[in-house]
Amino acid sequence: MKVIVILEQPPLFDLGEVYATAGANQALQTLNVDPTVLLIRHVTGDWAELSEEDQQENKNAVENGGRVFSSYTLPPDKTKIWIITEYDRSATTLLLPDEY
Repeated sequence: MKVIVILEQPPLFDLGEVYATAGANQALQTLNVDPTVLLIRHVTGDWAELSEEDQQENKNAVENGGRVFSSYTLPPDKTKIWIITEYDRSATTLLLPDEY
């Protein structure tokens, strides 16, 4: 089955190859969270859960080619998922903070 995703905002950068660690994959499955939703937030600049300083670092990274970082809190148990896109846009990884 082919899934078509319509973005409300254009992507700000390429994700490259997308990976998920074992812990992140397990958490997403257990909490029934579609990782595509988090990846869309990440690539369109929805970094609201970050400090203003970290949001500004992401904006600079998008403009100048640095690493892009996001953190999302998943209900109901407040599990955090981090998403990191490498500076060269070769890869994006979903992981738990303790897997960093």
